[in-house]
Amino acid sequence: MTRPNPDALLAQLYTDESLQQQGKLRLYLGASAGVGKTCAMLTAAHAEYNRGCNLVIGVIETHGRNETAVLTEGLPSLPLRSLNYRGTELHEFDLDEALRRHPTLILMDELAHSNAEGSRHPKRWQDVKELLAAGIDVWSTLNIQHLESLSDAVNTITGIQIFESVPDTILDQANEVILVDVPVDELLERLRVGKIYPLAHAERASQNFFRKGNLIALREMALRRTADRIESDVKSYRIEKSISKIWKTEAALLACIGPELCAEQVVRHASRLAIELGVRWHAVYVETPRLQRLPRGERNRILGVLKHAEELGAQTAILAAENIPARIAEYASAHNLSKIVIGAPDPQPTLWKFLIGNRWLSNFHMKLAKHISDIDIIYTSTSSPLDRSSKDSRLTLEELEQHAETPLQFIQRYHAYFWVIMVSAAITLLATPLSRVLDLTNIIMLFLLTVVWSALQFGRKPAAFAAFLSVASFDFFFVPPRFSFAVTDFQYLLTFAVMLAVGLLIGQLTASLRFQARIATHREERALSLFEFARDLSGSLQKERVVNMSLHTLEKTFDADVALITPDEAEHLQTFSFASTSVMIDQTLAQWAFEKGEMAGNATNTLPLSIYRYLPLKAPVRIRGVLAIKPRQNRWLFTPEQQRHLDTFASLIAIALERVHYVEVAQNALLRMESERLRNSLLAAISHDIRTPLTVLSGLAETLLNTPPLLSSTQQELAESIQGESSRMKMLVTNLLDMARLQNGELGPKREWQPIEEVIGTSIHALNTILKHRTITVNLASDLPLIEIDALLIERVFVNLLENASKYTPSDSSIYIEANTTPNGYMQIDIIDRGEGLPAGWEESIFDKFTRIHAESPIPGVGLGLAICRAIVESHGGKIWGINHPEGGACFSFTLPLGTPPEINELL
Repeated sequence: MTRPNPDALLAQLYTDESLQQQGKLRLYLGASAGVGKTCAMLTAAHAEYNRGCNLVIGVIETHGRNETAVLTEGLPSLPLRSLNYRGTELHEFDLDEALRRHPTLILMDELAHSNAEGSRHPKRWQDVKELLAAGIDVWSTLNIQHLESLSDAVNTITGIQIFESVPDTILDQANEVILVDVPVDELLERLRVGKIYPLAHAERASQNFFRKGNLIALREMALRRTADRIESDVKSYRIEKSISKIWKTEAALLACIGPELCAEQVVRHASRLAIELGVRWHAVYVETPRLQRLPRGERNRILGVLKHAEELGAQTAILAAENIPARIAEYASAHNLSKIVIGAPDPQPTLWKFLIGNRWLSNFHMKLAKHISDIDIIYTSTSSPLDRSSKDSRLTLEELEQHAETPLQFIQRYHAYFWVIMVSAAITLLATPLSRVLDLTNIIMLFLLTVVWSALQFGRKPAAFAAFLSVASFDFFFVPPRFSFAVTDFQYLLTFAVMLAVGLLIGQLTASLRFQARIATHREERALSLFEFARDLSGSLQKERVVNMSLHTLEKTFDADVALITPDEAEHLQTFSFASTSVMIDQTLAQWAFEKGEMAGNATNTLPLSIYRYLPLKAPVRIRGVLAIKPRQNRWLFTPEQQRHLDTFASLIAIALERVHYVEVAQNALLRMESERLRNSLLAAISHDIRTPLTVLSGLAETLLNTPPLLSSTQQELAESIQGESSRMKMLVTNLLDMARLQNGELGPKREWQPIEEVIGTSIHALNTILKHRTITVNLASDLPLIEIDALLIERVFVNLLENASKYTPSDSSIYIEANTTPNGYMQIDIIDRGEGLPAGWEESIFDKFTRIHAESPIPGVGLGLAICRAIVESHGGKIWGINHPEGGACFSFTLPLGTPPEINELL
């Protein structure tokens, strides 16, 4: 067996991990309406619901069928959202309510349904994608005619245009596909008795869509598409299990998009073929100088076809070149594309199409084969072109721009020809006095110079116009008989022909060089802008500088209104922009793009009517914000190169923001480390220098109290006060020293098996002076085992907690100590007082170092006792926390792991 490819296995692991976070999609696929998809889905839903699944009905379209309505009974459903559309109340799926309720499974009938205007997404399948991204499983239904790549084939078979469609990628990415199929005769019988449509519409349906031939063809499509899906599942399983050698080059496709009306059919055919073969595919458009001068509407139509190809799953590109076959061959070789799909010649061409179009196509085929000898070229049928007016608005890009030509645009369009005429006239005037001293061949050179200048300045068409104008001017003004187009010497006809040919050739070559130079300049400008932007960002260490630099650069580069929306520390989005741009930003849409990590707004599938496009700033760790952009010319949003250019800018901004964030984190961490190190060093130094005098002071006070002669009452009170305060100060210094040692790792637990009773008794005795006026109640379980602890450190925990209880409670109140074992293998000790308790919200923060509830308080202390307790308890593998006791006061609890105590004989 062949060793698996580690890169492929790693990619599979990444894919599996991402899929685990998403919901699962089950599709019930059928050849047409009435086969029982919805009934099958509801029947399975009842079984799932009876097993305890948290499922709801999102949308079920009964179409008046009683048997479908009956199956919805007993299943919970979401309320539909009401929309007012042109005076009519519509009921649509409530996506926000579904996300809020977040069931395990939701039923969404008719995946290809178009949502009413005003919904978040234009299509229901886009709602389903958002549900899946939120981790909700979805069951849905789909008819085969609604698959995007099959819509033109269905149109050809049935003669009915399908307006609602679903990308094939939805079917390909579904976790389960269940084919619901019935024989055609049974389906027609169901139609006849009114189980599909009401009887009033059944007869009309049987004469149109529901003809037997149509249903047979649709059934075949459904079976074939399901078989393709099963084959894909088998391939995935073989790859996962490494059953046999399967790593080989794909027979990927390349669809060539041209200015012809059949370009969209080429895209559909390539998509369908790629699905059948189970391979990836690309779609490219090669723009030559001639194609660059196409009317605006034609260029927009081509961009629309490219966008359509991208929606069908293709990788798209616009290539700039003079030699189309060579550029396509180069692209196919670079991307390992072994099959090229192009439109077939028109079966009924005009004379001009025959002379130009078909000969060009043949030439194109031959040149392509010459560049790549082993390439497969596939011609697509160009019959029955689709009516452009009936297509989805996503392809009607002409709506993005006004086509009415203004007087200024007219002048700008034809000013080149005006200048050609002016320069030709100037050359004629200049050559007139020179005709007496120069031969006509030299005069011809002056006119050829006009052609070269026109080609360099204005391009191919003005250069051709200059060539004809130069020949005419030379003939009229300089060839005998002058001031007439008549020619006495027929040799001049050859001169005119050569002059015209040379002029056209020079103009063609010069215009081509000009075109290539312009393309190279644009690419250099894009590369330079990216380089300068990346260079400037690399030196930016503040978020404000990154934001300002990004806004300036994007606004200048893309001629657009730009805003950056980034989260603050509380994850609330803040908008940064110039002028009044921020007023027009849709914060809800920006929040959606930030949370989902997907583009939204203009020219996308989520609220495409928005004037801004919102791009999430995806950094390696997380999304760092949203880029909102509104170009002043909407057309470039549909250009793949410009989109990739913008995506690159967005990636650079995201990485810069993430870098700045971690620079700030590193600086803060370094500052805290240095502050902590300095503080610990200071504490250690002070503790060592003060501890000895305090011990001596406490001992002297005790000596005064116990050495005769007896002190007077006043002197005795002063001595006791000195002893108490010195003991309290000594304990404070001990805490400081212990905290410094804990921070430096010098104070680790030295565990031995001890009874907790002894540690508690020693702790109470150590605080005898402080606790002498209080009642200490100790309630220990009778079956407490030995516990492996460092007795001195745990004694420090008890001492600090008891001292803390004595400081914050009345002097005559009681303190309770309780100890029990827990079912999960810990001993829990509770120290309860009867004071005011803990303020709300301080339950966790009071364990931080140098934290006191009241900053200005007569109660002595520096806020280290509880921090030391937490450090000691956690070093023993336990936890400590504080809460308010139900009967009043505060309760501090900590746990210690029990372990397995040794036998008594072992201790002896």
